[in-house]
Amino acid sequence: MNTPLGRAAMSACGTVSGLALAIAIAAAPAAAQTAPQTTPTAPQADTGPVTPPTDTPTGTGTPELPAEEQDIVVTGFRASLNSAINIKRNETAAIDSIVAEDIGKFPDSNLAESMQRIPGVALSRGDGGEGKNISVRGLGAAFTRVRINGMEGTSQTGASDIYGAGNSGRSFDFNAFPTEIFSALAVRKTPSADVEEGSLGATVDLKAPHPLDFKTDFVFTATARGIYNELAKTVDPRASVLVSKKFADGTLGVLGSFAYGKRNLREVGYSAVNILPAYIDGGFCSPVGFAPQNPATNAARGTNAANCSTNNPRTSTTAAYNTIQGLRGITNQPGGGAFLPRIPRYVNSEQDAERMGGTLTLQWKPDENTDISLDGLYSRFKVERRDNYIGAISFGRTATNGGKPMTSVRDIAFDSLGSLQYGLFDGVDIRSEGLVDRFTSTFKQGTLNFEHRFSDRFKVTALAGYSHSRFYSPLRLQTFMDIIDADGFSIDFRNGGNIPTIGFGTDVANPGNFSYAPSPDGNFTVLGGFSTAGRPLTQDTRNKTFEGNLEWNVVDNFAVKAGGQFRESDFQIRGQNLIPSQVAVRALPAGTTLASITRQITDFGKLLGSGPAEFAAIDSKKWREAFGFDSFQYCGVECGAARSGVREQITSGYLMTTFNTEGVLPFTVRGDAGVRYVHTQQDSFGFIPVAAPAGAQYPTVGRRGDVNRSYEDWLPSMNLVAEITPKLQARFSAAAVMSRPELGQLTPVSGVTVATRTGTVNNPFLDPIRANTFDAALEWYFAPGSLLSVAYFHKNIETYIQSISEQVPYSSLGLPDALLDGTPSTPADIFTVNRSNNTPGGKLNGFEVNAQVQLSFLPGFLSNFGVLGSYTRVKSKITYILSPIQTTVDDLIDLSKNAASGTLYYEDDRFSIRGTASYRDKFNRGIPSGANDSDVRANASTLFVDASASYNISENLKLILEAQNLTDERNTLFIDSKRQDTLFETRLGRTFTVGATVKF
Repeated sequence: MNTPLGRAAMSACGTVSGLALAIAIAAAPAAAQTAPQTTPTAPQADTGPVTPPTDTPTGTGTPELPAEEQDIVVTGFRASLNSAINIKRNETAAIDSIVAEDIGKFPDSNLAESMQRIPGVALSRGDGGEGKNISVRGLGAAFTRVRINGMEGTSQTGASDIYGAGNSGRSFDFNAFPTEIFSALAVRKTPSADVEEGSLGATVDLKAPHPLDFKTDFVFTATARGIYNELAKTVDPRASVLVSKKFADGTLGVLGSFAYGKRNLREVGYSAVNILPAYIDGGFCSPVGFAPQNPATNAARGTNAANCSTNNPRTSTTAAYNTIQGLRGITNQPGGGAFLPRIPRYVNSEQDAERMGGTLTLQWKPDENTDISLDGLYSRFKVERRDNYIGAISFGRTATNGGKPMTSVRDIAFDSLGSLQYGLFDGVDIRSEGLVDRFTSTFKQGTLNFEHRFSDRFKVTALAGYSHSRFYSPLRLQTFMDIIDADGFSIDFRNGGNIPTIGFGTDVANPGNFSYAPSPDGNFTVLGGFSTAGRPLTQDTRNKTFEGNLEWNVVDNFAVKAGGQFRESDFQIRGQNLIPSQVAVRALPAGTTLASITRQITDFGKLLGSGPAEFAAIDSKKWREAFGFDSFQYCGVECGAARSGVREQITSGYLMTTFNTEGVLPFTVRGDAGVRYVHTQQDSFGFIPVAAPAGAQYPTVGRRGDVNRSYEDWLPSMNLVAEITPKLQARFSAAAVMSRPELGQLTPVSGVTVATRTGTVNNPFLDPIRANTFDAALEWYFAPGSLLSVAYFHKNIETYIQSISEQVPYSSLGLPDALLDGTPSTPADIFTVNRSNNTPGGKLNGFEVNAQVQLSFLPGFLSNFGVLGSYTRVKSKITYILSPIQTTVDDLIDLSKNAASGTLYYEDDRFSIRGTASYRDKFNRGIPSGANDSDVRANASTLFVDASASYNISENLKLILEAQNLTDERNTLFIDSKRQDTLFETRLGRTFTVGATVKF
């Protein structure tokens, strides 16, 4: 404990304990004269879920749904808002909720999109524009823990390369779950000692419905929807059903729910892959007679004074070439200030997704003091994504494989910051590339919850649970065909948008213009090929949780809580490679032409508003059949395939007090204070590819490494609520928190991606990210169902984790040259390698403003209107290490300085309509950027507008109309904070939904 965090923790622990003791002394005299506090409740719909209010002095642990009021019945969206505001008001921690029908009332395809209406929550979108992760108060997905029915959960899905190619860490991918299988979610922004550690940003609780939550003995509800997207042009189904039944005089209940949906998504756009200064990869081919000549004369390549390469004449103009050379930038190298796309290309992505999930719950309440429930939950998210690109690869290749030095520049222009505005080139290699990515994410969980109150003052709760999250990707197959040395290739950004007009100088819709064959000259000239990217790949995360809690109400309004927990998380990755003899590119089988194994990407230019009307692409299924790919053989660690894992065993215990000074002080102060002790045992292993002994079957094998370590943390916390008036209350919170490193970073492995010349070196000795936090808020509940609040939050992050990027020769990584076999790379090529390390942290500060107003004071029908709105402002200062000698200060990754959400709604007995606008400011995705002379890789700001309407034909039938992305917003990634060169932008299109709900 002799560390800054340890000293801070012990100091805070003493402060918390002293304050708790003082409040306890003040509260004790009131024990004989103060009745137990009754938690205020909000009304619920007739068939909505209800739970009896807690009678403990504070509401810690998992937030419960409020009970009904007998005198007033409010239904629908307004009722769910009342329930959420009631939970927020009565909890001692800072908690925002979405309950009951509220989740299903918005056009949300998944839970992440539901949560973007919560103050301080910003949404990160992935492929197809779907919400995938959340950032809470500036802290990204890696800092957010998710509990499902009280047990920590893990969810991992795949992604395209631009979005990180998939999740192998602790980040929770919400898009794997249908919204309909949950009845409530809560975002806990401040910790309590009885809530397990692991979050720097927030703990999100997802709750499935229970049968005894409902007032009626039998409940049946079913919803069916048809979903249409204007780019995909298909109608997709989505349906859900819930059945609940009570038995034995309402003491025993069974509930089952099931949801199913299919989506066919399409997005079109542009990708640059990277933005690099012109001198990278050897610069361009110099004009005839220019000194020094580039590239130098090489008879084997056909390079001489007149030709860049064989049959590829030097056509660069002196003016264009000198324009590039004259831009020197911060490196002062010729061409160092001229920035061009590495692989300028158009993108067409089609995704077929099938999402299903279900719950089964048995609940028994034999008496008012006992509650036993057994919850089972299952979900499956099955995806096939087909990405197709048409673009130029010459700008990202060296002279070794006929790249940039063999490309002539006829005309070129840059803006004042050095970003390419227009370019006309000859000798350009054009590639039509396809990527088929299949994956299935499954999640299974079972939890047993037990609660028994032995007396009015003593209660025991316990939980035992097991979950298994599996990500399985049987196929990630890249196929491509090439056009070599095309003339008249152009890139034009002068239209003022983020997407350039690309001219290919040849008909890219004609498969006869492309080639697919083995390289005739040792990969200098590449004529097509394929890659499998380490598939099949399996990631398994198995979690076990056992916990017990005691609560003793020592006197009225003062209680002591204690408990212990054991958690085990076992994470493993297993990959496979094709056996080396099957990696080489083969000639097309006899009788097979490219025309017979290709297809057309149609309507492309029409949908994007730029680019070719259509272009030819290899049909992956036809290619696999032509080459017999499904019969190819694979190997594991015996030929260098991935295999690694991390097992964490976490033992923790806590002691805390809860208190309430009602009737003692001039105004009521309630809260909790305590400390949590955590011991973490970490065991990790990995196989590192190494060169095999001479005569071995495979040139590369895996060598296993094991690392075992442990560490401990003391985490004090305190939450106080001061009820200044019946409508005005102030909150204060202070705590020491920690967040463990991403699981993938802890495996002792290293490796490279040859196609992008990037690599990673992991670090199993990474320390957790630790921080001390402070929160304060003022909340005014000025009218029923209404709230105005402002909150300030501060986090002092004492240590951080960064992947420090260095550009080094492949030969310096200690990896075998055999990993480069069958590729155009050589051991001398420069690779960008990221190494994970603990670095100094920094401070994060912010505030959020929240308004929820029911306009019931307005006359007539206007009284049925209401508004919701929130705004969050966050700033941080983190020192990033760009290289061994260079640092910079910037915001946290995934932090948007500004985020806002607004909803206007109208609701009466039959009709409901509402619209929501969600804004997220730009945020950093990577520092360093992974590119020379560019500081950051970032996401541009977005504003998404959604709407929903429903009409109750009767008590049992409701019609639904929904619309998403009404403004046809696009998602844009860029590089460098000043130039903001486009890395990636796609059009997602608008989505419309029509449906109906029946209930009994």
